[in-house]
Amino acid sequence: MEMKDNTSGKGEKRENWGSRFGFIMSTAGFAIGLGNIWRFPYLVGQNGGGAFVMVYLIICIIIGIPLFTMEMSLGRKTQLSPVKGMRKLTKKGSPWTLFGWFGVLSAFVILTYYIQIIGWILAYLYKMITGQLSGLSSDAYNATFTEFTSNPLMVAGFTLVCIIIIGIISARGLEKGIEKACKIMMPALFIMLIVLAIRSITLPGAMEGFKWYLNVDFSKINGDTILTALGQTFFSIGIASGGAFVYGSYLDNKSDIPTDGVLVIAFDVIAALIAGTVMFPAIFALGLQPDQGPSLLFVTMSNLFDKIPFSGLFGSMFFLLLIFASLSSALGYLEPIVMTGKEVFNLDRKKSVWISLALIFIVGIPTIMAKGPWSDILIGDKNFFDFADYLSGNILMPLGALTLALYTLFKWKFENYKEDTNIGSSSGFKVYDWWAVAVKYIIPVALVIIFITGIF
Repeated sequence: MEMKDNTSGKGEKRENWGSRFGFIMSTAGFAIGLGNIWRFPYLVGQNGGGAFVMVYLIICIIIGIPLFTMEMSLGRKTQLSPVKGMRKLTKKGSPWTLFGWFGVLSAFVILTYYIQIIGWILAYLYKMITGQLSGLSSDAYNATFTEFTSNPLMVAGFTLVCIIIIGIISARGLEKGIEKACKIMMPALFIMLIVLAIRSITLPGAMEGFKWYLNVDFSKINGDTILTALGQTFFSIGIASGGAFVYGSYLDNKSDIPTDGVLVIAFDVIAALIAGTVMFPAIFALGLQPDQGPSLLFVTMSNLFDKIPFSGLFGSMFFLLLIFASLSSALGYLEPIVMTGKEVFNLDRKKSVWISLALIFIVGIPTIMAKGPWSDILIGDKNFFDFADYLSGNILMPLGALTLALYTLFKWKFENYKEDTNIGSSSGFKVYDWWAVAVKYIIPVALVIIFITGIF
């Protein structure tokens, strides 16, 4: 890909991706996060196995890919951050610029607790390497996790280490920082996933877990299942959090957005499916209960690795791949915030990175305290940690996505979206005319449903 002589911030040359592979790995890294590993596999097992996967894939094709390509295409069209880009397409003060602000704000709120979770993972990697998770009872694994997350000084310490790691990578820039890191982390993540999946399915009794996970049961497919798949598609891909927009802004007109968008979402789905193969066959083989969320990663999986040979090796590999998955996502969430600092507030990149991360840490202090001393302080019925998750996932991202869909429908228009997105598309995959039904009707309705069900 050619470097363009664009400028941003204090007259700095705007970067472009160094290679198509680097772009795909970085964007896939943004999409592949903890939701793929601690939520998607459990939803598959609980909602009809292979039947749920089929529903999920259909929704990805009809809704996920169009929304993702919309956001990337707008980024490429403007060559700017979400806020500045939407101002360029409309004007300052236009209601359509809310799409940019919703994205940047949702990314900021997500990072106030997401980097904290990376800190938990880093702590558990350290505990696994040093043998602190060996020989514990099931109750002790629960107690260890609760004791750690309720210690704000310990959590803050590991969170700061993660902030420094993220800051060093991001401050190095797009090609030398984010792209270089993701070109290493993403292939390594898939290699580790495959190694752990092979280890899992070769355990005695593992096939029962494999059947629970991917058994095709269409009787479990109903309205709730479809809604669950819809929500998972939306949140897993990271739509309307600014990452796809700003990563798209680093593309030139030779880039193939439709094909690359499909590849990114394919990697996202494949990673989630393999993650389930890593966990559930082994969980059933060892007589443990399937779960989701933090308890799956930090309690069930710690317990699991202690019961198999070479537990330290495989356990460390598991938490290392979690770090790679979450770091690459965090870099994607941070980038629209950093570029807003550069383009809207005229900061150079390094200042924007460190000021953004400092603010994220300071604003995130209540989410750290929420598992410990401030656990009784509630907003409604939610502590600070859960409220940050609710605000970003149930309000800001759906509102941003709905704004994007309505902008495409009423301002950009489908024909222009198709023409702009297909620039550079040399393969057989493009935005086709039949997408108009999804863009004009299915996607807006689906986003309204996600927003309403998320709030109520």
